[in-house]
Amino acid sequence: MPEVHKRPTAEGAGLAGDRVVAAGSAARLLVAVTARALRGDDCGDLGQLTPLSRFTAAPEPIRRAAAARAATRVALTAEQTTEVDAERAARWMVDQYPHRRYPGAVLGSPHAAAVHLAVALGVPWLPAAFEMSAHWTQGAVDHPSAALDHGAALAARILAGNPELHVRQVHCPASRGALAGATVSLVARWQALPRAYARFLADRVVPGAPLLLVRDVRTWPVLDEGRGHSFQLGSPTSGLDPVDFHPDAHALRQVLRSAGGDGARWEPPGVSTAGEQAEHGVEPAFADSTRRWAGRHGHGLHEVFYPHPGALSAVVADLYRHWLRRAGKTGDRLVVECGRMLDPWQVVRAGLVPYWCENATRRSVEQAEWWLAGSAPFSSVDVLPDSPGMRSPALAGLPQWLAVAAFGRRRRALDRTAARGYPVATVPTRRATEVLRNQPYDLPVPPPLAAAEALAALRSDGAPLGLAVT
Repeated sequence: MPEVHKRPTAEGAGLAGDRVVAAGSAARLLVAVTARALRGDDCGDLGQLTPLSRFTAAPEPIRRAAAARAATRVALTAEQTTEVDAERAARWMVDQYPHRRYPGAVLGSPHAAAVHLAVALGVPWLPAAFEMSAHWTQGAVDHPSAALDHGAALAARILAGNPELHVRQVHCPASRGALAGATVSLVARWQALPRAYARFLADRVVPGAPLLLVRDVRTWPVLDEGRGHSFQLGSPTSGLDPVDFHPDAHALRQVLRSAGGDGARWEPPGVSTAGEQAEHGVEPAFADSTRRWAGRHGHGLHEVFYPHPGALSAVVADLYRHWLRRAGKTGDRLVVECGRMLDPWQVVRAGLVPYWCENATRRSVEQAEWWLAGSAPFSSVDVLPDSPGMRSPALAGLPQWLAVAAFGRRRRALDRTAARGYPVATVPTRRATEVLRNQPYDLPVPPPLAAAEALAALRSDGAPLGLAVT
């Protein structure tokens, strides 16, 4: 597929990028925190307390209704989906980075460890996809077939003006709760390197510098009828398995009850493939396009495949520890981040080792526990759980989070603000900044990590965890 596509709309037409890319989505957040870190700024301005905070003690139906109203206020209308311009969204993301030359770039799946790696290397991080949220006025969390019909119509509008995309729709009450009945989640995955990315890499990356493409290789059952739109019921980010979304599954009944749905009405559509890459995977055509561009412009492209988020988190945490110690720091203070609770600049400023949990599920927290159990002890462990704002049978309880903090020899800290009201009360990203600002300074920041050293560590330390590097 060619890298350049002629759009039917004029240059600069369509919705602004910050209107298209879903508020609170992973790609949007990770670009924002990386750009701030490269400017030497923290994330104290990211996320304010929302009106939902006052509904923490309210009955669940009231909380669900308030969350749905808040989501629809920022979601795209059906008419606005025709104005989506993926190229403009790409341009909005690259424009957030400081205007200077970089010794490389990291691209690919949304993972905070990839962002921490990019910050250590002193390079930007760019997503291979972005998420959109669109209105579903007559929606119901327990009607996935209706969600498919509505999402397919919206995807057709988007694809009419953006043939370079593949749109993956994800209907997951386990990770989105009541929002899955008020809005549809559409992940726009580029099938070619966007022109804005190509210009950014050509103009702002040192000639010959290496590029890293980080790829999530988790799979999930998918319905794909070959029209540029695919449908995914459930998600690996939910902490559940595909079988848990079967109509007879006990976990599904619990999830739907919490989200205001009824398991008796759950009639899932069929699937066309049982092992397609999940929503955070990188389109093979995007990888091929990026590889060709890198070859033509003299850049080496290295691909990093991770089988689950904990593998990349563990390897990058170990790499940070070695990087800090080589710079004369202890490398013995750990921060366990989760979801939106992160601040790469404060991590570097305080000389901390970062380990990131994708979310607050038991599976994600267990991966952190296993890594800690096999690591040399840390003198302090700070834990920042990201409360999802809903209940789920897959979530880790506070005792499990406390068990993670207990690995600290002298300091064992679970953030009380994040823990208060967990899991139904949410806290903004800036809460992580507030906690990390209280860590003692450990300056100067180590010299940037060399890409060759990072790749060597990813290969050697990642292999036992299933990480593959090409």
